[in-house]
Amino acid sequence: MPANAFYAQSGGVTAVINASAAGVIETARRHRSKIGKVFAGRDGIIGALTEDLIDTDRESASAITALTRTPGGAFGSCRYKLKGLDEHRAQYERLIDVFRAHDIGYFFYNGGNDSADTCLKVSQLSSALGYPLVCVHIPKTVDNDLAGTDNCPGFGSVAKYVATSMREAAFDVASMARTSTTVFVLEVMGRHAGWITAAVGLADDDEHPIPLLLLFPEIAFDEAKFLARVDAMVKTRGYCCIGVSEGLRDADGKFLSESGLRDSFGHAQLGGVGELIAKLTREKLGHKYHFALADYLQRSARHIASKTDLAQAYAVGRAGVRAALDGDNAVMISIVRSSDVPYRWSVGRVPLTRVANREHMVPRGFISRDGFGITAKARAYLQPLIEGEDPPPFRRGLPRFVRLKNIAVVKQLPPFTI
Repeated sequence: MPANAFYAQSGGVTAVINASAAGVIETARRHRSKIGKVFAGRDGIIGALTEDLIDTDRESASAITALTRTPGGAFGSCRYKLKGLDEHRAQYERLIDVFRAHDIGYFFYNGGNDSADTCLKVSQLSSALGYPLVCVHIPKTVDNDLAGTDNCPGFGSVAKYVATSMREAAFDVASMARTSTTVFVLEVMGRHAGWITAAVGLADDDEHPIPLLLLFPEIAFDEAKFLARVDAMVKTRGYCCIGVSEGLRDADGKFLSESGLRDSFGHAQLGGVGELIAKLTREKLGHKYHFALADYLQRSARHIASKTDLAQAYAVGRAGVRAALDGDNAVMISIVRSSDVPYRWSVGRVPLTRVANREHMVPRGFISRDGFGITAKARAYLQPLIEGEDPPPFRRGLPRFVRLKNIAVVKQLPPFTI
């Protein structure tokens, strides 16, 4: 009998992560002689630890296809990091026990940096225990900070959303600036890497000139320099728009918005830097402001997803299955760019040892010399990633999404406490 496959979603979900799930499931179904069933982990890797597996064979072909038009995580995701093999070996051994009990020979983990590390460790332990398991990492992260790939599925749609939102907001502010708001601040995601902040810069171009400043996590915040630029823009152009990363840091490397709390991955809880920056312009310059926190809206906006992003998300899921069938173990599927204009790309494979625990930051050459904008080089990189529209079907004025049945597989093992 052919071995079964396990698929799970990890970390923050995106507008197109379900397209990767569809790519995995539909491709696996076309290779029944080599892959039996695809079991999905309910709520990510937690589903594997607790043996809470979903039988995707119970879903119709049309429902799986509809995943490509549905945001969020169809099987549930989680922020749960498996620590080192020595520290939590029992958890990794539990994974292997569950895989053995359900004849799972393929492990597809769809996530970002931490899931790449987990995928590598599962591969290492399965090899050490002599259990035949092919592990493939399917890339996903709105932060676009995975090493070993040109870009990350999920980013292009967020980039399209924030650039569109800033452009629309700028037209609003411009119409009221004479008697009302003169400063508008949009806070976007990006803990260490400012890729989403850079994407906000696409809102300003020759056809739609906007007085726009960007605040990157890669550039230490200089209050005096920033305030001078804001004041000059308001005086010369009547208003100023600001895109700021949640991960903005001061000269000492401290997050401006760090609350002191940590998430389950050990990352600092961030949020509120947009309000902080907005209030600073009021206190120091006297400008009336408004601010917005894009938050979950930027990563769930399937209605304005990038068609390029959608195609790439599906492609990496499909390529993950093909890599596994080739026996290519401990790899991540990558996106390889061969041309900016016309935009051409393909998928590749990268060893997880070149991905795990690494971050791809915005190159200094993508940020303008003054630190407040993007360069032509950045535009050439970003522009193709946001292009194309493929909206979901609408009914009675609202988008129509699919909710799967998510029927559980019968458990074979004793309970396990995580």
